[in-house]
Parts: sequence; structure tokens; C-alpha cells
Amino acid sequence: MSSLSRELVFLILQFLDEEKFKETVHRLEQESGFFFDLKYFEDLVQAGEWDEVEKYLSGFTKVEDNRYSMKIFFEIRKQKYLEALDSQDRAKAVEVLVKDLRVFASFNEDLFKEITQLLTLENFRQNEQLSKYTDTKSARSIMLMELKKLIEANPLFRDKLALPAFKTSRLRTLINQSLNWQHQLCKNPRSNPDIKTLFIDHSCAPAGGARVVPPANSPLLGPVPKPGAYPPAGVHGPFQPVLSPSNALAGWMGGGNPPLPHAAMATAPLGLMPHPNAGPFLKHPRTPTSASAIDYQPADSEHLMKRMRVGQLEENCGSALNQGSSVLSLDFHPLQQTILLVGTNIGDIGIWEVGSRERIAHKAFKVRDISACSVTLHAALVKDATISVNRCLWSPDGSLIGVAFSKHIIQTYTFNHGDFRLQLEIDAHVGGVNDIAFSHPNKSLSIITCGDDKTIKVWDAATGQRRHTFEGHEAPVYSVCPHYKENIQFIFSTAIDGKIKAWLYDCLGSRVDYDAPGFVAQQWHTAQMALGEVVLFSCGTSKEGESHLVEWNETEGSIKRTYSGFRKSSLGVVQFDTTKNRFLAAGDEFLIKFWDMDNKDVLATADAEGGLPASPRLRFNREGSLLAVTTNDNGVKILASSDGQRLMRMLESRAIEGSRTSSQPMISKAPIANLSSPMAAAMERPDRALLPSIPMAAGMGSMDSSRMVDVKQRLPDDSDKVRAWKLVDIVDPNQLRALRLSDPTAAVAKIVRLLYTNSGSAVLALCSNAAHKLWKWQRTEGNPSGKSTASFMPQLWQPANGAPMMNDTAEVNPPEKSTPCLALSKNDSYIMSASGGKVSLFNMMTFKVMTTFMPPPPSATFLAFHPQDNNIIAIGMDDSTVQIYNVRVDEVKTKLKGHQKQITGLAFSRLMNVLVSSGADAQLCAWSIDGWEKKKSRFIQPPPGRQGPLTGDTRVQFHNDQTQLLVVHETHLAVYDAKLECLRSWCPRDSLAAPISSAVYSCDGLLVYAGFCDGAVGVLDAGGLRLRCRVAPSAYLAPPPVPCSSSSSSCCSAYPVAIAAHPAEPNQFALGMSDGAVHVVEPPEAEPRWGAPPPPENGSLPPSVPSSSSLSGQQFDGPSR
Repeated sequence: MSSLSRELVFLILQFLDEEKFKETVHRLEQESGFFFDLKYFEDLVQAGEWDEVEKYLSGFTKVEDNRYSMKIFFEIRKQKYLEALDSQDRAKAVEVLVKDLRVFASFNEDLFKEITQLLTLENFRQNEQLSKYTDTKSARSIMLMELKKLIEANPLFRDKLALPAFKTSRLRTLINQSLNWQHQLCKNPRSNPDIKTLFIDHSCAPAGGARVVPPANSPLLGPVPKPGAYPPAGVHGPFQPVLSPSNALAGWMGGGNPPLPHAAMATAPLGLMPHPNAGPFLKHPRTPTSASAIDYQPADSEHLMKRMRVGQLEENCGSALNQGSSVLSLDFHPLQQTILLVGTNIGDIGIWEVGSRERIAHKAFKVRDISACSVTLHAALVKDATISVNRCLWSPDGSLIGVAFSKHIIQTYTFNHGDFRLQLEIDAHVGGVNDIAFSHPNKSLSIITCGDDKTIKVWDAATGQRRHTFEGHEAPVYSVCPHYKENIQFIFSTAIDGKIKAWLYDCLGSRVDYDAPGFVAQQWHTAQMALGEVVLFSCGTSKEGESHLVEWNETEGSIKRTYSGFRKSSLGVVQFDTTKNRFLAAGDEFLIKFWDMDNKDVLATADAEGGLPASPRLRFNREGSLLAVTTNDNGVKILASSDGQRLMRMLESRAIEGSRTSSQPMISKAPIANLSSPMAAAMERPDRALLPSIPMAAGMGSMDSSRMVDVKQRLPDDSDKVRAWKLVDIVDPNQLRALRLSDPTAAVAKIVRLLYTNSGSAVLALCSNAAHKLWKWQRTEGNPSGKSTASFMPQLWQPANGAPMMNDTAEVNPPEKSTPCLALSKNDSYIMSASGGKVSLFNMMTFKVMTTFMPPPPSATFLAFHPQDNNIIAIGMDDSTVQIYNVRVDEVKTKLKGHQKQITGLAFSRLMNVLVSSGADAQLCAWSIDGWEKKKSRFIQPPPGRQGPLTGDTRVQFHNDQTQLLVVHETHLAVYDAKLECLRSWCPRDSLAAPISSAVYSCDGLLVYAGFCDGAVGVLDAGGLRLRCRVAPSAYLAPPPVPCSSSSSSCCSAYPVAIAAHPAEPNQFALGMSDGAVHVVEPPEAEPRWGAPPPPENGSLPPSVPSSSSLSGQQFDGPSR
């Protein structure tokens, strides 16, 4: 829900409270979850209305959300239980015990047993801990004090315990201002307007005489508000769509052809090069994924404001991008608002950073394996090798690029650090592939294509396997549009003969056979608006050049609105696009024409300072702040709203600042992931504090504007970049922020495992002596979020009873010889841990052992929770097996055998539905989660110069994209794909020549943090495994008070045994040291990132590269695929 919608709820709450609708107020508080009325909650508790207490709480939290929530519900239900015992209502007490308190048994069986034993006592006060229980009223008051502390500490109640500050009757004031504005827009305003309804816009009845200025003291009028600037649109609509119970396709199936109020039209996909034999038809559908922002203004004033906003686009005609060949298709990245994908008439695709006007990637058309092509494609290419891009687009999450070509094939790419990596090449259709789209039937990503062979096909986006073929059109199919209604997913398709068909994802044929009069193909757009409204548009141009843009009544399958303003005989194929803030735009008559979706008349036009073709192709970015439009000179112009202009200026200034930091011509501009600074985030996503990075293969977000654009054209510049780039070598403490966590305990034991809690507010360490240590950051004035930071010292936390959290070591002597392992539940409520003995399940709040299981032999060596069920645990053992254990039933479900030595790493991929295990035999095994059968195994590849097979601990971790796997061995780091093929590797050398002790991805997947046995830390770019920063031990380790002798001193040889990445701060990591210390490390506040990414390699480095660049380590690629 957008920030404006949230504020509207607060205004409604205020209005209901002022009108004394008390029950409705609290019902809305509960259902919205925006404001928790602590006073109302206290009244319910004091009255003992326990059902209402829990019902109200349920709008804000559930029992299992976190430890605070669990404690809140436990205290309430315990009080309810004690009151039943106190009133001698044993039946009620048993009911509470079974229905309400039983849920806590899985977390603390001993406590549940103790509570159950109270039933056996004549008076529960005979229990020592309850001996001070007096009367019900006092007990409720004491409990309330505890509940208030828990609620205030619970992060789920953050910012929900106080209403925002605004004046009384604010909603009434806004309505009065709106009415006043409507009255000002009346053609014949009266001095005393008669306002009878709010359901329609106010308008005074016509009256004779001149315009009368309304009096200032009119009770329904306030000061006339000034039209604002182009406001940022919200990310989501305010409410969820209301589903109709009717069949999703009923309106389209109900009858023949509804009358069309316009001539026969022909349409074609957006950005599609018209087929030579197809005529001027528009095609490409586009399905925006976000709902629009809520708008509170009346229709007339909104129309005026939209005119102003469109005017800003014309005034802010910004950068021009020179692609070098005619651009036929454009698409902005769905998350990174300034990344533009283009496809051309010679088959090239390119990616531009429109803010810096830099083409960051370019890919010429090439068939991967001509010998594998069909005979017809081979013949077509031999006859005429020219090929064009009919459509290129991003997948909904930005992880894939799909390209449809004018001959037979489609290709999909992942984009990684300036390089396109071909994922799939499919000989999809006979003839041209006219359209391509992405959809998610059955929660898996699919590709939809259509072509000259009159078919529509659905392909698995991961494997390229064909899932469905839809036949039924009698003419070439030129447009497909995946759509859904009432949770039913289907595909609209249109052909050049005017047939519209709809297909479900089955083999039962078309569900709709709709005839549009004349020779028509249609370009479709589905746009999700405010209030969950889904609006369907189409645009077309007939053979005679008559263009029409219409809005459809989806339920009835008829035309709802026809937009006017097109030239009688268009000079080309009209292209159009939509925005979430209710704009339509189309290219016609060498202009860009804009419409308000709710008004059929043209809102405004723009010529973008000239140079446009007769029917320019155009595309908005997701927020509607940037508009890309093609030009006559093989380029693209970018028009920007005020928000888009600010974003462009910010990028330009970053580029200038980057160029000033060195005497070299170019160093490195800000990575794309860092466009989501607080400033940019506030501009683009007002309801979020920070725009999330993009999980693209190994991270689109880590792209950097210093990457080469075109090797042939820019080779000298790229060489300069390689020479200019220099590894950041941090050797002094003032070059970073580092904090050694305080530890007053006398015992010094090596830190062998280290984790951040999922909330990011604590660090958990497991020591070699089987003891656990937990540091928690407190909320303070300097650290209001309570998140971990190197600027404030946390507290070494222990429960009130002071009991340490120790693993079982009865079978191990000494425990230092064991292989410890540690795993944390998703809600931070409990820990699974072992140090050579039994596996222990600890309660994080009390440090008490809830249960133990799996006594040795064999001993557990690695633990991992199942991604979908916390009761299922994969346990790696020292006998080389992986045991799948169900905690709830205390049973080993299966044993996985495939390794030759003990298990040293486990990682689940929910996306691929696999578990990958690694062992001391340096082998990787992939297991299916469904049946636990082995899918594949492979020994990791030794680095260059190393003879014989590898051995030793091997760790694994999946990237955020859940497909790429980081493999860590003391000799090298490597990234493997889903098929366990090595994609890239990095091995230590020069100043980072020591063995690797530990490595981990940053939380956004853009960096890899690696610790070394000499105490150094390396920060690598995750996409290419190129070193961008080295942290020397001297930067974060305090010098010893007495110089160390060369013979022995642990202080001189301390190194990071374990390294952990913060779950929310991508530039923060923690180090668990061999001397028992834990350090939290962050970059300095002045430069909040770790170094700058090196430019992509273009062959071997020139001999003049500074020697420091050799610190980046030696890279070697895996076997060719």
C-alpha cells in the first residue's frame, strides 16, 4: 500500500473517532495494522476479554512471528489459564491448556509440563514461582506492565503506537478544499453554492450574468490550493482488487461480435518491425506489474494537473542516446528505473544507462550453433543473412532478457557485469517470431511466443522445454498478452485477420473466438490501476492508415472508450504505452500524444525538440518518470518528469564527481545498485526506505557505468580505465569503521561459527569450546533502529538466570577436536547446534536446551533448515552421509549417500528445489528435495598449477537468485550454475596469497567477502569474482601492547576463521577470529562502499598496469559448456 493510501486510513480513523464510531475505529485498526491503540488494548486486558484481546493482536502479529510476539501471547494465555484455575473451573483450564498453551510445547517442553502439573495442585500458589500471585486485578496490572514493554520492543509494532501529527477534522478540510477547487472550475459559479452530494463532482447550474467570485467565508470553501508539481506515484494501489464471481472470460465468450464504434483497425506489437507481408500492424502487449497511486483530486483539477505534468516532460527533454542503427523495440528495467534495453533492425541489442548516457552493454546477433538449426532456418539465413529484433523485453523481476527475431528464433540472456550470457536459443517458429512475453503459470516462469506459422507456444524459461502449442489461428499471429482474472491465467492472442483468441494453459483449444471487422491485429496493454482496477487497452492502424486507441470493457468484451486525436490517415504504425499514473501516450504525426485515461480527448502533445519519425516508438519506465522515444537518426531521446529530471541530474553529478577523484580520464561511476540511495528512493518509491537490489544471475545491480560500451569503438578508453583503476588497499584504522565486541569472559576460545540474526540486531558466535555467545545492539538515541553497527557497542547478552548456552560434549574429548555446526531458525526463536556430541535445540530467549537428538556416532558436522519447513533439518555427518531429520516426530526420514569424506557444507535452493552438499572430499552433490534422489555430482576443479585432486573443507552458499552457487575452498573461490558447471573462479596470489579461511555473499548478492589465514580480508565483485578491495589486518586489529616475538604469539597470528554478512546492510560484515574475538567491520561514513569494481577484462592486462592491480588475483574459467 502506498504512503498516501496509508495516510488516508489515518484520516478515516480520525473521522470515525470524531463521529464516535468506536467499534468501527478499532476494527479498522486491526484490519489495516497501521495503528495499535495501546489504551484500548489495556482496557480489554483489564476487563479480561481474552478473545477480543487476541483478535485485536492478530491484526499486528502472530505467535510465531518473533520471540517478542511469542512472549506476548504466552503471557496472555498463561493469565487466562491461571484465572480459570483460581476460579476452580478445571474444565476451562484444561481447554485453555490444550487449545491455547499447547502451541508453546514445541518451543519449551519442560515449561509446558510444569504448567500442566498445576492442574494437580489444590492451589496453584503452592508452586514456588507463583506463590506471590495475589488477586486477578493485581495480576492483570502486573502482566500489563510486562506486555507494554514487550510491545514497545517488538519491531512489528514499530511506528504503530502513535498516530502521526495532523490537525483535527483533516478529512473534512480536504473535502472542503476539493469542493472549493471544483467550484473554482465551474463555468458559472454561484456565490452560495448548493452542495448536495459528494458522490459526483460539484458543478453549479448555468446562470446568467458574469462569473461571480465566491465569498471567502463560505463554509464549504477554503483557500484555493495551488496545483503541485509532478508528484511521485505510489508503488501499489490502495486496495486489493475485488474479484467478480463471474467467469473470467464470460464477457468475451458470451456472444458474437459487439458493435465497434470505429472503423476496422490494424495493430501491431510495441517496438516491432512490421513484417514485409503483414501490412502496418501494431503488436506488442505490455503488462505493467504495479498498481497506480491513489489520487484524491476531482476530475477537472486532475485533468489540469496532468496537463502540467505532461508539459514538464516536454520541458525536460533530456539525454539523446545514439544506438547507431534503427531502434525497433525498447523496454525499461522493471526495478532499475534508468536502465533501458533496446533492439535494432540489424539484430543488435544494447543496454543503456540513460542518466549517464552510456551504453553499458552491446550484443550483436549471432546464432550459437548453426548446425543445430532447422533446415528452414538454415535455408533462410543462407538466402538472406539480415535479421532484425521484433521485440526485446525484461522478465518481470529483471533477471532475464527475452529477444524475438524476425527469423525463427528467440534468445534469452542473463546480464552480468557488462556481459550478455546466452541462456537459451530456441528455434521457435517457422518464419518470423512476432512477439514474446513472460508469464508465471503455476508459479514458474514461462516464455510465450507467437509467429508467422499461426501458432502460439509456451516454453519453460529455465530449460527451454516446450510446454504448450496453441493452434487455431488462420493467419500469422502478431501479438500475445498474458493476462489473469479471478485467479485464472490465460493468454490473449491476435492475428492479422482480426481474430482475437484466449487460451488457458491446457490443451483444450481457444476459449474465445472473437471477430473484429476488417483486417486487424492488435497491440494490447493491461494496466492495473488504483482500487485494484485492471484496465485493458488496444491500439491499431488499418491498412488505410486510420488509427484508433480504445479501452475495453473486460467483463463484457466490448469497447468502453475510444480516444480521439489521431490523424485521419496516419503516416506510419502507431505505437502506444501506458503508465501507472493514468497516462496514455502514442507516437503519431511526428509527435508524442498524451491522454488522460479517463478522458477521450488529447491531453497534450510534445515534439521532443524535433527529430522524431512519423510514428515514433516509445516506452515509459515503471514509475512514469522517464519516457524513451525513438528518433530519425538511429537514436533514442529521453523525456523526464520533474522526478525523472532529478534522478538524471543525480546520475550526472555522480559521474562528474567520479571523474574528479583522479587525474586519470575515467575511474568508476556509481554502481547501478547504489542508485537506490535514500534520495533516489524517496523520489521513485515513496513507500520504501530503500530500493532493493536486483538478483540478476550474479547481480544486475552491481553493474557499473565504467564498463566498456563497445570494444571495437572504445578500446582506447577501456585501456585507459584498466590503467586508471587501482585496487583499494585498506591498511589504516581510519580507512574503515571496525568494532571489537566486548567480551568480559575469561575463557578465550576460537570462534568457529558466526551468524547474524535474521533481524540484523545481534551476532551469534559458536566457540571451539562448545560455548555460544550472543551480542545484541540496543535501541539508543544514537542508534534508534537497534541494528548492528560498528559505531555502537552491543551488549553480550545472557538470560536472567545467567546460564550459558553450551553444546553437549559428553562423547568428545577434547571438544576442540570436533567439527562444530550451527543453524538459526527464520524467526530467530531457536538455534540448532552441535560440537561433536548430540545436536541441541536451544531457546534463544532463555538459552535453555529444548531437546537433544542424534547422539554420536556419527557426529553432526553441518546443519541446514529446510526452506519450507523448519521441522525438517538436513544434517551433514562425519561418516559422509546427509541425514534428513524430522524434529517433530524425532525421525530420520532418509540418508543421502554419495560423498567419500565428512560433510562440510549444505545449501538449499527453493527455486530449483534442490539441496547441494559439499564435503571434505571436495565434491559437490545435488539432491532433489522432492524424492531426495541424487541429480548430479562433481568434484570441484583444481586451480591452475595445482596437481592432483583437491581435499579439505568445502563450503557452499546459494546466491540470491537461487541458481548460482558460491563454492569456497582454501585454494580458490568458484561460482557454479544449476548444472554444477563452473562459471568462474578466483584463486589467491600476491598480497592475498594465504589460504582462504571463509567466504560469504553479501546480503544483496553483489559482493563476496573472503577471509584469509594471514588475517587479511578481500572484497570481491560477485558477478565476475574480481577483487575490488583488500583489508589488511592492521586496519581492524588493534596493535598488541607489547611487540610480538616471532616464536609465538596468538595476537600476531589472529585471522578470521568465520565470516558473516549482515542480512540487510550489504557493506557490513563480521569476523570471528582465531583468538576468540569478534569484529564488526564497515566502510567509512564518507565512502559507504568497499572500493570500486574493476573494469571488465578485455584479454590480458597491458604490461603497464600498476603492480597493485595484480592483487586482484588470478582468474580461471571453468570448462566450456
